[in-house]
Amino acid sequence: MTDPAMLDRPRPRKRDAEATRAAILEAAKKQFALVGYDCTLRDIAGEAGADVALVKRYFGGKEALFIEALKASFGSDDLREWDRATFAHDVAAMLADSPHVDEARTHRFQFLLRAATSPTTASFLSVVIQDRFLAPIRDWLGGADADARARVFAACYIGFLVERLIRGVALQGRDREVFIDQVSAVFATLIAPSDGAA
Repeated sequence: MTDPAMLDRPRPRKRDAEATRAAILEAAKKQFALVGYDCTLRDIAGEAGADVALVKRYFGGKEALFIEALKASFGSDDLREWDRATFAHDVAAMLADSPHVDEARTHRFQFLLRAATSPTTASFLSVVIQDRFLAPIRDWLGGADADARARVFAACYIGFLVERLIRGVALQGRDREVFIDQVSAVFATLIAPSDGAA
């Protein structure tokens, strides 16, 4: 016979492994962006609302989770949305805005900065940046000297992102207009086809 008290108890929730794994990965991206590699698996599990044992089960450990989070932060498909005809102006307008307009993008960039400045994680970053950032830029740019041009493009883009992060607010008025004009000119030059002449 069934105990009536048992009928009132909530049934244990069925685990959704994929949702839990995704929540852990999102929490890792956020924690690594805000704290760096010094954050703990317990911090990440708490952010995800998961048990720390599940972090280890799904990712194996902190290093593997870091690499997976880094890869997930820089999707190689992002460049497919770039329109060559409007890119220079679009990116300049985005860079003139506050870094808080798109918190996810800002967290991705903070993640990159923290990874680049940590001796523990810089080597992981190098591999991911080559695969997920420089290679797609090189392919998008195309033409002669695409590898070198992609590096210059990436260096300029990252430099402008640092300036925006430090500035912390959107530019206004004349400053904004001049900034957008100047940055548009820089990126228009960077994406222009190269004839390969020495």
